[in-house]
Amino acid sequence: MRCRKFVTILVVSWLTVPPALGETLADGLKAFDAGDYPEAVRIWRGLAEAGDPSSQLALAGLYRTGTYVALDLTEAARLYRAAADRGDASAQLNLGDLTARGLGLERDLVEAYKWLGLAAVQGRAWAEERQREVAGDMTKSQITEAEARIRAFRPKPHR
Repeated sequence: MRCRKFVTILVVSWLTVPPALGETLADGLKAFDAGDYPEAVRIWRGLAEAGDPSSQLALAGLYRTGTYVALDLTEAARLYRAAADRGDASAQLNLGDLTARGLGLERDLVEAYKWLGLAAVQGRAWAEERQREVAGDMTKSQITEAEARIRAFRPKPHR
């Protein structure tokens, strides 16, 4: 039990250390590919908090699957949302799917349809397919509302 607490404390401390000046997504990928997962997570965490959508997406995927971090669907949804707000199609697709399923956040078919639609517009075929599935559980007025949200969406600028 003591060893597990120590490992947890060690991982948490790695997650709270910001990336060194000039570190990039590629640095995190290099660490990940080398098997240095705590270093990859540390780099991506810092970059994600600084607003980098690619790092937000990478880190969200780890939290969604519990790969090298504790499974945390709420954190995955938060990170996907940050990248989705900046127009990242993969984040929009993943956020739409989580929202449709109510995983990590409240189930909301209108929002799910919106996020999936935004990803589909950017060429994500699976998002278009998933959006059709979600639409099957929606009323006509919900679809109208979701379409209005798609038209109103403006990506936030990268920091």
